[in-house]
Amino acid sequence: MLEFAAVILLSYLLGAIPFGLIATKLTGGIDVREYGSGRTGAANVLRTGGKKAGLITVIGDLAKGAAAVLLASFFLSTPAAEVAAALAAIVGHNWSIYIKFQGGRGVTTFLGGLLAIYWPIALLCGGVVLGVTALTRYFSLGSIIGVSCSFLAMLPLALLGREPIEYLIYAGVAACLIVWQHRDNIRRLRLGTEHKLGQKAEREPSLSLR
Repeated sequence: MLEFAAVILLSYLLGAIPFGLIATKLTGGIDVREYGSGRTGAANVLRTGGKKAGLITVIGDLAKGAAAVLLASFFLSTPAAEVAAALAAIVGHNWSIYIKFQGGRGVTTFLGGLLAIYWPIALLCGGVVLGVTALTRYFSLGSIIGVSCSFLAMLPLALLGREPIEYLIYAGVAACLIVWQHRDNIRRLRLGTEHKLGQKAEREPSLSLR
């Protein structure tokens, strides 16, 4: 139990590393939390800090999700531990202890964990995210549809016994958490006021350091 608790704590601390904030500080000397949605995820970083900062954020967020799963696999070697570690990394990303429990929405960190758990579905999910985003220019819509597809794709594999049921739980819990984190985006999508990818994020003091 102590080993399990230690892995979960380390996974949270890994997930909490705010690569989006680090990237925008290094490349542009700005605080991404003061712009756009106020989030530290890849979409807001791309709009705020540009392609270089966005790429750094994507790589970092993918890596910390995958690293959490690999850590659990190395020390505990059970599907339940891998899933718990991956979810802890998402929680860390969304509510980072390093930046007063602010963060992103968890999409890229989720994909990193899924890459380490079952990479074919991660590639499928990532493809859906990119495809829907390319068609609509709404990264939020692509993210919501993509993570939902990961659950639907994992469902038959788990029910047929080809993959552990814990992996289905990961996809389901993470999808619910990510959709919840997008509730403000969903509201703006319904109103037609959601920002499209490519639009420059404006500084919004009301969102600063939220």
